[in-house]
Amino acid sequence: MLSYPASTISTPDGQVNVLQITDLHLSSPMPAAENSSEVSVCQYSFEAIVKQALSKELRCDLILVTGDLVNKVQSAIYDLIFEVLQETGIPFACIAGNHDVTDEIGEDLPFFQRELIARPTDSRLLSRHIIETDHWQLLLLDSSITGKVEGEVTPTDIDWVFKQLDSCDKPALIALHHHVLPVDSAWIDSHMAKNADNFWQHISAFEHLKVVIHGHTHQDQMRHYQGVTVYSTPSTCYQFKPFEDNFAYDKNARPGYRWLQLANNGKVASWVERLDT
Repeated sequence: MLSYPASTISTPDGQVNVLQITDLHLSSPMPAAENSSEVSVCQYSFEAIVKQALSKELRCDLILVTGDLVNKVQSAIYDLIFEVLQETGIPFACIAGNHDVTDEIGEDLPFFQRELIARPTDSRLLSRHIIETDHWQLLLLDSSITGKVEGEVTPTDIDWVFKQLDSCDKPALIALHHHVLPVDSAWIDSHMAKNADNFWQHISAFEHLKVVIHGHTHQDQMRHYQGVTVYSTPSTCYQFKPFEDNFAYDKNARPGYRWLQLANNGKVASWVERLDT
């Protein structure tokens, strides 16, 4: 049995290959997809993506799950997700998204008519967690707010990140669920992380912060800000249409995942792959 959560990663070549998956949105605990014809689309695509990604020749050293693991907060759904991840034999770590701390009542209604119910965070989801590698420091934040869709990087989060970056000069990556830069879609940008300006102000001095990764926006984007590369990663289930001010699904985009190669010289390579079928 793997020790959870991952806290140290060491590889023969010093490079760490990270598989980021996000926004799984599983809504019911079903048997493994290959054993049931009743599994949800989101569960099927989650399991298919894990299988596809790990069938590649690229070595996977770490799996990061950046929030919205569930669409309905039930411990049995987390049990299933953790079972799938444990069976890979690869170290992994999971953080919360808004759906991990909030149930929406009336999902068939327009969003503003839905009731948002605060739920406690599953104890397996991490907050202010460090993963040390031979040449990198990975910092995981919980940006969720119980009962809310939008997120927040709290002053305590910012102080913690500042302390970690100040005390370790390894190249650094920050992972959280909510986006900290607008993605030019008005509806989802209204639900980004609050206090983002303060976050950027405090970390601007650290040139060794190389990467920020997040979920929440259900789309592939890359932006550069203050010397940091910010990656938005597709959902393992359904996608949002980019650059739309009103909510819209991107029906032509398949479920996806992101690879990040964290080199031993501080360089980063990253790309998105999509589910084959």
